[in-house]
Amino acid sequence: MFNDKSILITGGTGSFGKKFIEILLARYAPKKVIVFSRDELKQFEMQQVFNDKCMRYFIGDVRDEARLKQAMYQVDYVVHAAALKQVPAAEYNPMECIKTNVNGAQNVIDAAIACGVKKVIALSTDKAANPINLYGATKLCSDKLFTAANSIVGDRQTRFSVVRYGNVVGSRGSVVPFFKKLIADGAAELPVTDERMTRFWLRLEDGVSFVLKNFERMHGGELFIPKIPSMRITDLCEAIAPGVPTKVIGIRPGEKLHEVMCPADLYYDTIEFDDHFVIQPSTPILGVDYTKNALGEEGHPVSDGFAYDSGSNPHFLTVEELREMNP
Repeated sequence: MFNDKSILITGGTGSFGKKFIEILLARYAPKKVIVFSRDELKQFEMQQVFNDKCMRYFIGDVRDEARLKQAMYQVDYVVHAAALKQVPAAEYNPMECIKTNVNGAQNVIDAAIACGVKKVIALSTDKAANPINLYGATKLCSDKLFTAANSIVGDRQTRFSVVRYGNVVGSRGSVVPFFKKLIADGAAELPVTDERMTRFWLRLEDGVSFVLKNFERMHGGELFIPKIPSMRITDLCEAIAPGVPTKVIGIRPGEKLHEVMCPADLYYDTIEFDDHFVIQPSTPILGVDYTKNALGEEGHPVSDGFAYDSGSNPHFLTVEELREMNP
């Protein structure tokens, strides 16, 4: 569906953006791919790698609606990946996080509608489910803005959905590069906040493939959640540095022992498919049956009180599997 189409990705110089464009160019023949971000150095560096004739690089900030409208002119599909993601930074600079993650989300929505974009998928995070930190709260707000945007488009074609997933192996901000650097620097132990901690664990290429697939699946208003494995932090440490002891340093502000992707409080809106879940919007598009997606895949409502969290996930990665995922 992306052949001869124009695609824009906000925050396109990040880990997701680079992998998204790599896979998009390998699988399809797009007419135009627009990287929209605010860091000119990262864009320059990215141009050395992705210099196909379809590539375009726009300096801009999602806080600037006018610039977004310029960038989205004649664009078919948008992936919204731009966000301030560092939990401690968001706690210390709350309004800056809100300006980007909430106001920026609304700007993307308004620009997409004004420009007649066909489909928009916004990236979310497990921290947006039952949030306990500001970053998670802003992403929950962003999720609500995107799903509710389908109610204000009227007879225009634009549709909005959200993709939520967990920690990405080796991405910027991941604990993996941090641990590897400590070991390379000769550390005798690895710091962990709590030995009971678990996380959902996802390869970046799997996250990109899931997003691409959901452009085909979406009606508009869905929050898509992949079925992915969990990992224990102690197993990750053993996979990265066998035999190296850990040191418990205490849980950080805004950090959970286990992450949630489908909250129990929303079981009545959660639909299970073979390889993913969908949380349907609280104000669905009139006439849309979310138990059957646009590809014809059929799901079913989950049981009362169902929750999908990293601690009770039936699929945990072994030390060996984690080692394979973290070369």
